[in-house]
Amino acid sequence: MPHKSRELPFRRVARVAALNVSLLVALAPQPAATAQGTPARANPQVVERGRFRVFETKLVQGEETYEIAREGDSLVVNSKFDLPYWGEERKPSLAATLRTSGDLTPERYEIKGVKATENEIDEAVEIRGRVADVRAGDKASQLNVPERFFTLAYYAPLSFEQTLVRYWLNHPQKEPIQLLPAGEAVIERRGADTVTVGGKQIKLERYSLGAVLWGRQTLWLDAERRLVAAVNIGGDVETNFYALRDPYGEELLPFFVRRAAEDGVDRLTRAADQISPPRAGALAVVGATVIDGTGREPLRDATVLVEGDRIAAVGARSRVAVPRGATVVDATGKFIIPGLWDMHAHLYQVEFGPAYLAAGITSARDVGNDIEFATTLREAARRGRGLQPRLTLAGYIDGKNEGHSFDVQVDTPEAARAAVRRYKEAGYEQIKIRDHVKPEILKVITAEAHRLGMTVTGHVPEALDAVEAIEAGQDQINHISFVAPVFSKKVPGQKYELTNRLDLGSPEAKHALAVFKEHGTVVDPTLATMELLVRPKDVPIETFEPGMRKVAPELVEQLNLKGSDPRAAPIARAVEARLLALVFFLHRNGVPVVAGTDVSVPGHSLHRELELYVKAGLTPLEALQTATLTPARVMKLDGELGTVEAGKRADLVILDADPLADIGNIRAVRLVVAQGRLYESARLWQLVGFKP
Repeated sequence: MPHKSRELPFRRVARVAALNVSLLVALAPQPAATAQGTPARANPQVVERGRFRVFETKLVQGEETYEIAREGDSLVVNSKFDLPYWGEERKPSLAATLRTSGDLTPERYEIKGVKATENEIDEAVEIRGRVADVRAGDKASQLNVPERFFTLAYYAPLSFEQTLVRYWLNHPQKEPIQLLPAGEAVIERRGADTVTVGGKQIKLERYSLGAVLWGRQTLWLDAERRLVAAVNIGGDVETNFYALRDPYGEELLPFFVRRAAEDGVDRLTRAADQISPPRAGALAVVGATVIDGTGREPLRDATVLVEGDRIAAVGARSRVAVPRGATVVDATGKFIIPGLWDMHAHLYQVEFGPAYLAAGITSARDVGNDIEFATTLREAARRGRGLQPRLTLAGYIDGKNEGHSFDVQVDTPEAARAAVRRYKEAGYEQIKIRDHVKPEILKVITAEAHRLGMTVTGHVPEALDAVEAIEAGQDQINHISFVAPVFSKKVPGQKYELTNRLDLGSPEAKHALAVFKEHGTVVDPTLATMELLVRPKDVPIETFEPGMRKVAPELVEQLNLKGSDPRAAPIARAVEARLLALVFFLHRNGVPVVAGTDVSVPGHSLHRELELYVKAGLTPLEALQTATLTPARVMKLDGELGTVEAGKRADLVILDADPLADIGNIRAVRLVVAQGRLYESARLWQLVGFKP
């Protein structure tokens, strides 16, 4: 989900081509001379200016403006970054200065303001020979300066990233560039693309920049080494910012977004071939206990035979013949379960793919993403390229609103039907409803979707409650917080809050349940996300989510920002208890519950979701089925996926421990079979910067 304040109602609580001569002349130090012929410090001379518009879901969120001036022997980059339309309470606003020598070696760096994660940054680095003086807030320290280095903090202004790539081109090296105050940057020239602007074709060099934030950035520079476009420029794990330099038009955004996805798929395809080279013969996993997901008793000392990407046979080891030349994996003492689903995913970067596979997630429903990014990843998975789960897609539709929220906004029946048809033509299975859709437009959307063989999931629009949304044709609801109001005690004169007590025996609750059952309503609760958002901030996340100890370093800060005021801990505990009780109530009364995460801690949160279902009262098998058989049925793919049976797709997870004995053992993923390949979970985690 792009931002919590939009998503959930209660948080409103390596050398390249020859250098361009003109640019080198402009940027090279030009000492002025006095009348006696000795160098003198010149007045600042501006040599370059630029403006980048920053987008999310193709809507402008703000801009960065920068200026590069020559001051004597130095170059000074000044940047101002503002996102006034960003949908959070604190709007990102940063001022930053970078002083370099003539060859772009940093001399001083300073950045101050509010980052896109809403927290403040006030950092400076000053280079004195081989020592760097570092200040973070009021804390000072010193670091040794490596031979090749650059200065960047967590958020790198685009103009500074532009300078970093220029520095790298001036100082070519294959090794990562050490960053001060911390980290390193990995830069790779990926190729060239051509765009047409004003009838003129312009060739751009494409680069990949990694380790500045989680997920690779894709950057395009023109012949004068000016940054033209960037995809995945930062923010948090739950969105994808991208940017365009003026005067490149917004009509180029779909090209850059799709090309970034294609480039990421290319990178991960090579990685997949290294981690798990294509196999010629069959694959036989022998000796494990198979929990097939159907509800049948586990099959001990079994063999699962895979041919291509299909399960050829499942049975006792003594009864399944292993063909000559097959790759045999001894899984004695281990447990095989069906590949898992995440029914509330947002794959905003390609790095989500390896993380999800590492966690055993072989199928995912992406419920809101740029259409070019999502369809590129989906098609790659279908062709066995890249490293990501098999994807089904839900395309978002919002109502017209004053915020810069989503590019697909409709307020007329004609626009609504056109939006649905566009998604259908792109191969989407579902429509996802957003908060501002009007009641009468919701009916149009659902009718058109159903006519085209699609289903409708999403939020409950602001003007409706869950029962009214279902009666208007919505098939599924995302987030238990949108369901809770119709099962809670009403307080006269008071707007619903999550703090309201459940009232499951009331006539209104009984009516809601009857409507849900009559319409076959499906709910993905996203309890793991709720838990993060309501946890008292003085309770470390790792105390209930051990995956927090393993996340990529770039994610730690932003994940730790989630939570509530510790003074409201009793209320937070009560809210969590009520949501757990409601999930159990729905499940016990026949309302299908499917496991989804809404990102949170990539990969790990699905495991937490299942743990929370067991905490709510589901058995381990029932919890497991919310991420296997039930999603497959809901998406009408149970003939292909969801269980370990002959003829189905070979989506398998091999665990070191029994999840039926303890659902927490779902975290003990050793191996994953997806698209006919066998992957070691540890290598997949490491590929995206996580600890295995």
